[in-house]
Amino acid sequence: MQRRTFISGSLGVGAMASVTGLSGWADPIAQAMPSAANLHTGSATAFGTTVTIKVLHDNPPVARAAIEDALAQVQTIDALMSLKQERSQVFQLNQHGALQAPDTHLLAVLTFAQQLSMMTAGSFDITVQPLWNAFSQASANASLPKPAEIAAAKALVGWQRLEFDRQQVHLKTPGMAITLNGLAQGYAVDLALQALRNRGVQHALLDTGEYGSIGNKAQGQSWLLGVGDPRHDDVVAATLKMDGRKVATSGDYATYFSADFVHHHIFDPASGDSPLELASATVVAPTGILADGLSTAFMVLGVEKSLALATKIHDVDVMLIDKSGTVRTTSGFPLA
Repeated sequence: MQRRTFISGSLGVGAMASVTGLSGWADPIAQAMPSAANLHTGSATAFGTTVTIKVLHDNPPVARAAIEDALAQVQTIDALMSLKQERSQVFQLNQHGALQAPDTHLLAVLTFAQQLSMMTAGSFDITVQPLWNAFSQASANASLPKPAEIAAAKALVGWQRLEFDRQQVHLKTPGMAITLNGLAQGYAVDLALQALRNRGVQHALLDTGEYGSIGNKAQGQSWLLGVGDPRHDDVVAATLKMDGRKVATSGDYATYFSADFVHHHIFDPASGDSPLELASATVVAPTGILADGLSTAFMVLGVEKSLALATKIHDVDVMLIDKSGTVRTTSGFPLA
């Protein structure tokens, strides 16, 4: 079951509309900005959602070309890393247990995943897909998997058993499978923002399911981001002002297998089931892929370990909401 998108963003300019808005860093040098009349919008389907890009620019052809370039980057990553598209490299790897001539983007994300697994002592693990399969199949019959089914799936989880180089990616145990759903959208944010910058765009907002921005929504006004309350639709748990970093949220409500949110789409590799402490984790980080990956890892690590790890990583801050509604943040979390 799916409840809703975990961060609801308003991509308009000016005052925050509706519940929430995206945010971005202020330009270091004051300069004339295009007006709202020069707002250009583009969207495409990727990652099972609508990706939206809005650009403020006084040259319409440049704005359109920039949006097309950015959307093309997003769709390229979706096509490579989708779990459902049969031509994707992730689908082919899961289907056959091996993949020849992996794309450089796939290798980059796999390398990052391995580093994050080491950093979190295995709490982040892209090989948890067999657990998702077990819970998803049981959910189709309005039930939960039996302990033996969970144990069988858990036996297939282990990031150390994924091997890769420029020639091949290999899953060492038959039946293993990976998911890049905790990294691909953040990685696409990074590529899309760079595509916008390459076209000279100085003010833009981007939503791939994770969030990024360039510049301001108006002269001297940073973009604001409303973080959704994990238990109440259309309620803002906090508003933050971005400062050049990217934002990602993971929550137990995004896709869940029990109405009490005990069983959901995030899995603890050590237990074979969902972590029990947190309802959501919102991360700000220098890159989208880091924010995306850490938001998942922090859900597994829980409050104290997440706060401790965040303080050790340069330019990373986090807001954690536990299942009782208690909010904890690192000291640098940019609350508005």
